[in-house]
Amino acid sequence: MPPLLLVCTPGLAQDLEPRSYTNIPIGMNFIAAGIVRSRGEVSPAPSAPISDANLTIDAAVVGYAHTFDLAGSSSKFDVSATRVCYEGSAMHNGELLKADRCGYGDPTMRLTWNFYGAPALEAKDFSKWQQGIVVGASMQITLPIGSYDSGKLLNAGTNRWVLRPGIGMSHKLGRWYYDLIASARLYSDNDEYFNDTTLEQAPQYTLQGHLIYNISRGHWVSLNANLFFGGETRKDNIASSDDQRNSRFGITYSLPVSVHHSVKLYANTGVITEVGNDFDTFGALWQYRF
Repeated sequence: MPPLLLVCTPGLAQDLEPRSYTNIPIGMNFIAAGIVRSRGEVSPAPSAPISDANLTIDAAVVGYAHTFDLAGSSSKFDVSATRVCYEGSAMHNGELLKADRCGYGDPTMRLTWNFYGAPALEAKDFSKWQQGIVVGASMQITLPIGSYDSGKLLNAGTNRWVLRPGIGMSHKLGRWYYDLIASARLYSDNDEYFNDTTLEQAPQYTLQGHLIYNISRGHWVSLNANLFFGGETRKDNIASSDDQRNSRFGITYSLPVSVHHSVKLYANTGVITEVGNDFDTFGALWQYRF
């Protein structure tokens, strides 16, 4: 059974996405639903008037994916959306602030094209194919239509467009795979940020690596790590000195339940956090193929 295709974790550049650039049969459709919990501390920039910040995020995730032939190679289009609930507290200029609310996250759409080493094959021919090196590219777009209130500092939506180009490769050696992925987030401005300010953000870059062991068809386990950096923000043209240089480590387990159903479990945690969120994240995702 092909790997799970849809993962959406509420967080900033915390992506740990094993098998994003492996070949899969064309002409297939997938729906997915899952739950995610992230909990931990937020490390603000040294200049920020916030301290002792803690946050819990619970999210429900739904998504759809379709695989198809693009110029003779396998490709995939997917879309996902979330319903997010936040609960947290922080000290702001000596005053304890608390937040507890729910909203809809910004939906995402992504096109992935495995342009090298991944011929477009239907399911009946796919079992005869042997993978070597696969190289692909992707473009993800985040739509600024989630829940947003400029009078609140914490929102499920972000009120800005995000473009995320990426490139990645995977290589199979017997039962082992490894993935290497690089991507960047490019942010539009949010001109309705908290307290009537304009928020700008520099590009943020992510590097990922995954070591995957294939137990049987559709049954695998992966060790995951990433490094994400950049992304300094400016509020009304004043730099916030909040560049990030953080990393995370995690594990993913994928289990086929039947021919059409599979389940993925995953967990990850912050290893290095200079500025940003230092969360422990746990998630479960069910997928149906048709």
